Amino acid sequence: MTRRLTALLLGALALLLAVPATATATGGATDDNPLAGREWGTYRGPAEMAWQPYVDARGARKKTLARIAQTPKAKWFGAWIPDGEIAAKVREYVANAQDGDPSVLVQMSVFRMVPWEHEACSRLPTERERASYRRWIDGFARAVGRTPAAIVLQPDLPFALCAPRGSDVPTRLVAYAAKKLSDLPRTSVYLDAGAADWPSEGQGGVQRALDFLVPAGIRHVRGVALNATHYSATSLEVRRAAALVKALDARGITGKHAVINTSSNGQPFKFGEYDGPDPDNARTCRSRDDDRRCVALGIPPTHRVAADRWRLPAEVDRLARRYVDAYLWVGRPWLYRQNSPFQMERALAVVRSSPWR
Repeated sequence: MTRRLTALLLGALALLLAVPATATATGGATDDNPLAGREWGTYRGPAEMAWQPYVDARGARKKTLARIAQTPKAKWFGAWIPDGEIAAKVREYVANAQDGDPSVLVQMSVFRMVPWEHEACSRLPTERERASYRRWIDGFARAVGRTPAAIVLQPDLPFALCAPRGSDVPTRLVAYAAKKLSDLPRTSVYLDAGAADWPSEGQGGVQRALDFLVPAGIRHVRGVALNATHYSATSLEVRRAAALVKALDARGITGKHAVINTSSNGQPFKFGEYDGPDPDNARTCRSRDDDRRCVALGIPPTHRVAADRWRLPAEVDRLARRYVDAYLWVGRPWLYRQNSPFQMERALAVVRSSPWR
């Protein structure tokens, strides 16, 4: 009873603080888009690094932080959670985000590969690490069970292209997870496909992306996820999504869709053109109107991808309606290097400079 009363009070507060209404919808999910037609759950607890700062804040600062804390997001789960604990952690997260309503959709990001990112270019997973990966995925899948879920699988998946000696070990492990999670009855899995600027056209673009998506199990999943750790414009990502789906169609892998991360691209720029020392921790914007190549919150999470409010070109709206299931918040620009820890001034800045306040 106490938890339910707290949740109701928080929900009322969220409305007062003008949290985006685009994050929820009524009715049941549709065959055309499993993310539409249902409420999207918001986790409210200590596993979200923005939550406690929001709880502790007062006045205008609290209202600003609500734009992060009270918005549905994809929580990241990775190797920092031991194999024997992952199932319990997922169940705790799901219970919190659903708050007693099993029809509510939860969002998660699986970032479990070890080694990963730049280390993945110099060594392959050991046999022990491979076995651990499969155990962890098995536990994660058991805990998700029949939960309605949207899962982004293995952000930064283009790093699979640099595996030593062209090995397919990393992609085969991801394919194991893709199949395991897609076999769940109410789960929609989206394989990370990089971004419109990664692989860039100069790096082979769409065709190069297929070099890791196909062996990583794209056949098994709902589709692709784009822009998880980059800042590329939503219009460019919609076009990349359409191009990827068409290229997959040409290979006989049909019916795929996309989700696009919009948490970090309110003032979009190409990752490789950032003029600072660390694009993973790109500077925040100083204002909504006269600052560029900086980080600000983008379009709020929504399955209404072609709404007039987003001011996208008509051609992009058309492509989004056909190929994009949702804009999600997968990236975490309010954290240091999009990872940890939470930084108050950074969080306040990405909200205040957002075009979508």
